[in-house]
Amino acid sequence: MLPEIEKLLVLQDRDRKIRALKQELHLAPLEHREFEEKLAAAIRQLDAVKLKSKEIEVERKKLELEAQSKRDSIAKFQTQKFQTRKNEEFQAFNNEITRYEGEIRTVEDRELGLMDDAEKMKATVAETEQQTKTVKGQVERQLADITAKSAAVATQLDELETERAGIAAGVEEELLDTFNRLFTNKGEAVVPLEHEICMGCHMKVTTQTVVKVKGQREIVHCEQCGRILYRGE
Repeated sequence: MLPEIEKLLVLQDRDRKIRALKQELHLAPLEHREFEEKLAAAIRQLDAVKLKSKEIEVERKKLELEAQSKRDSIAKFQTQKFQTRKNEEFQAFNNEITRYEGEIRTVEDRELGLMDDAEKMKATVAETEQQTKTVKGQVERQLADITAKSAAVATQLDELETERAGIAAGVEEELLDTFNRLFTNKGEAVVPLEHEICMGCHMKVTTQTVVKVKGQREIVHCEQCGRILYRGE
């Protein structure tokens, strides 16, 4: 194998690893946001449950005040009916008292229902708080792992890029430019030739190209895709 090909294969190996590490670093913020959204969703759920619990309590208080207002009215009617000397007014006050008493029973029934709902929501809030606490702990650990992993990947990437620069310095400039262009555009710059087939584009090459590759005396390109070929058989 040509020394130039050997250098390019080592360079390509480093470039593959660099590409993979850069991809990891690119995905890290996406993973970070995914876990943050998971926690945010849990918090939103908890807020919604707490809001529902608060709304029930506000409604219960409202009914409590409504019932008390009607009791106050009944007390007022009781006083007024014993102050009147007219039977019609006396009966009218009694009718109002009866109506208000019925309304109070309706309000109290609704209030009891809300008290039952409030107890259930209290248990739901407690359960949701525990679930949110668990999610928060999990997410914090996952975010810490991502941060630590990203730092390790960044260090490894720096080391590889430094090593890569040293290897590239030993490759002739024009050949290096060709290699860089091919690797960037096609993903692989140097590929084996197996059974007269370029393993980059999987197309059959000419007999002349096969002979040149097997001769291992010069840099040979696939006439189909332009990749640099080496003997793989």
